[in-house]
Amino acid sequence: MINRAILVATASLIAAPAALGEDGWTGEGSFSAGYTTGNTETSDLGLALKLNREQGLWTYTGEAAADYGETDSVETKNRYRLAAEADRQLGDKLFGFARTSYEQDEFSGFDSRFFAGVGLGYPLIETERTNWSVQGGPGIKIDEVRQTVRMVNGVPTVIPASTEQSFSVIGSSAFSHDVNEAVKVSNNTEIIYAQESTQVGNIIALTAALTDTFSARFSFDVRHDTNPPAGFEPTDTVTRASLVYAFGN
Repeated sequence: MINRAILVATASLIAAPAALGEDGWTGEGSFSAGYTTGNTETSDLGLALKLNREQGLWTYTGEAAADYGETDSVETKNRYRLAAEADRQLGDKLFGFARTSYEQDEFSGFDSRFFAGVGLGYPLIETERTNWSVQGGPGIKIDEVRQTVRMVNGVPTVIPASTEQSFSVIGSSAFSHDVNEAVKVSNNTEIIYAQESTQVGNIIALTAALTDTFSARFSFDVRHDTNPPAGFEPTDTVTRASLVYAFGN
């Protein structure tokens, strides 16, 4: 069943970019294999899709990703994430943005995590080979914490599920540099601060072109939570190798 699902998802990932490219979107789809440490130690497979479209002063982006893994035929990873952003140019460089994201990770201690916010962004470097932009602003963060059981004074105690809603602030940095015509390095960081817990994510990647449309990518992903639910690790890491298909360029 898992192999069949992977084949169907891969076929969809290949077919969807072709249709989107004809409709004016650019972006990439990827199929990856990775190794996760932290709350689980597992080998997993992943699918991801990134979209981008420019219309006048507006730029729209979207992301979708799913990861699944098993250890000895037992599910040890099941995570998916959706994100969307709309940017509007306010000056020669300054832009405003509205962003929302939603994540489910069965093995993180959270049933779901949602963020919505607005703010300003600015490109610090814009050259032919190097680009670096930062952005930040206020928002709202909603975490659905799953029910857990932990030992209290030597007695197993049920910690009920809860919803944590709080004011938050997002800050992000996106950096990329073309080493040469075929190789690019990138480093993307995102921090969502809230009083209850702060999420920190960083992905560093090396991408090498294989053809005009296909590339190979090696990446290292670190996700950290300052206050995870009881019994869960604060940091997860993923080492991943991906085959990337670019479209619409």
